[in-house]
Amino acid sequence: MTSPTADAGAPDAGAAAVRRRPGRPRDEEIDGQIVEATLEVIDSGEEVTVSRVVARSGVSRAALYRRWPSLTTLIAAALDVGREVPPEYPADADLHEILLTGLGLGADAVAPSAPGYSEERFRQRIRLVMSDRALQKAYWESHVSRRRVPLQNALRAGIARGELREDVDVEACFDAIAGAAYYQLVVRGDRISDPAVAARLRAAIEVIWRGMVA
Repeated sequence: MTSPTADAGAPDAGAAAVRRRPGRPRDEEIDGQIVEATLEVIDSGEEVTVSRVVARSGVSRAALYRRWPSLTTLIAAALDVGREVPPEYPADADLHEILLTGLGLGADAVAPSAPGYSEERFRQRIRLVMSDRALQKAYWESHVSRRRVPLQNALRAGIARGELREDVDVEACFDAIAGAAYYQLVVRGDRISDPAVAARLRAAIEVIWRGMVA
């Protein structure tokens, strides 16, 4: 991935002109235009460059630079469109159940908190982050790590209640369960919506669960 300053060639005529609207667009509107345009480039399978984002969004390079000093942080923001940080789980939540339903067992092979996040977009995300370690780290720190917090908190509450073993490593358990799901999608090339795959994943989660309970 390149930084905006590395992609400073002159854009096509008119590409840098700000999209005209009645009155002055709010900053939030411009932010949305830039992120939406970036996502369109990602979904198209093209390399994400500042020139392409400027051409699709209709905003100026200066407007883009003011909001995202690096292309990496912009791509990370676009990759997370459609994802949400789940709410905290109730104190009486069934931990076994939330492990089965909260980590990518939806019909589109994504967590229920992201019903519009298609498998195709997931694969584009994997393609991008695996080719750029800086983007991978930025996306982890700014987005992915925050989505883990509610479930990790629920597991810690389970330890405090005596439901889970005192020596349970919450982060390691999360990684093991999420890793089982990623293996089906990324390594085996399967869909979690396939009943056989879902059954295999549930069996893996059961093995992990038995090692967690007190």
